[in-house]
Amino acid sequence: MKFFITGGAGFIGSHFVDYLLKKKHKVIVYDNLILGSKKNLSKNFQNKNFKFIKGDILNFQKLKSSMKNVNVVIHLAANSDIIKSSNNPIIEIKNGTMGTSNVLEAMRFNNIKEIIFTSSNVVYGEVEKLPIKENYGPLFPISFYGASKLACEALISAYCHNYKFKSWIFRFANVVGPRTTHGIIFDFFRKVKKNKNKLLVLGDGNQSKPYIHVDDIVRAAYFIYCNKKKEINFFNLGTDGFTSVKKIAKEFLKFMNLDDTKIIYKGGKRGWPGDVSKVRLDNNKIKKTGYKFYISKSDKSFLLGMKQAIKHLKGLV
Repeated sequence: MKFFITGGAGFIGSHFVDYLLKKKHKVIVYDNLILGSKKNLSKNFQNKNFKFIKGDILNFQKLKSSMKNVNVVIHLAANSDIIKSSNNPIIEIKNGTMGTSNVLEAMRFNNIKEIIFTSSNVVYGEVEKLPIKENYGPLFPISFYGASKLACEALISAYCHNYKFKSWIFRFANVVGPRTTHGIIFDFFRKVKKNKNKLLVLGDGNQSKPYIHVDDIVRAAYFIYCNKKKEINFFNLGTDGFTSVKKIAKEFLKFMNLDDTKIIYKGGKRGWPGDVSKVRLDNNKIKKTGYKFYISKSDKSFLLGMKQAIKHLKGLV
C-alpha cells in the first residue's frame, strides 16, 4: 500500500515512516520542515519505497498534485505549539482547520477514501467525571488547539458521510519518546541549557496526565487501521494511570544530573491558558480490540520516553 503522511518529518510522523517501511509499504512524506527535520528521516532516503516532498498543506495545488496514486493519508501536520496559539488563534485556524480542509479536498480530487487522523484528548475540554470515555459529550475544548482538532474531526465526519470516506481518529494522551520537537521534556531541556541553576515550571506542578510512548502511538494506530473498518473509527490512545508535572520535573533533573537546580513553579493550577490540568483517559475500547500495549503504564512510558528524548536532544546540541 502507499501511505501519504503530512507532517511526516516531525516527531510522531517520522516514527510512522519507520514503522510502515518495515512493513514493506510505500511512504510519501509531505512536510514544510518548519517543525520537522530531514534528520528524522535520514536513514530512509535510500529506501526505494520512500519519497520526500517539501510542501505546505496550505498550498492546495501542490498538495493535490503530490497526493496522486495514494491509498491512505495519515494526517499529522498541525501546529504543536499550544502556548503560542493561545495568543494567536489564527495559527490553529490556518494550520489546523484550514489545513485539514485542504487535505480532505485533495483526497476527494484524487479519489482517496481513507484517512488516519491524529487528534488529541484536549477535544474533551475539562471533564469532571474521569476517566473520559470516547462517547463523552458534549465536547467543549478550552484551548484553540483543542477547538481546531474538534473542528477537524467534524470535517472528517462530514466527508465520510458525503463522499464515502473511511476514517480512523485517535485522541492521544501526551506523547513521549525520541525526536520530540515540543512538549514538557523538550521545554525543560531548552530551559536548563540556558540556565542550569533553575528550572521554571509552568503551573503549580500538580497537573497530571497520562503519557504514552510514541511506539505505542504508531503500533496501535496501525493495528486499529488493519482491524477496524467502520465508516468512522475513533479511539482514545493513552496509558493506564498518570504522571504529575512535579514527578516529571524531579525525574528530569535526576536524569540530567542537575541535583542543585532549583525548581520554580509559576502560574497557578494551569500551566497556560487552555491547559487542562487533570486528564484521565478510559482505554477500555482499544483494549477490547486485542491491541497489546508496548508499555501500558503512564510512569513507565514517561520514564523510557524521557530518557530517549534527552539522549536524542543531547545529540542535536
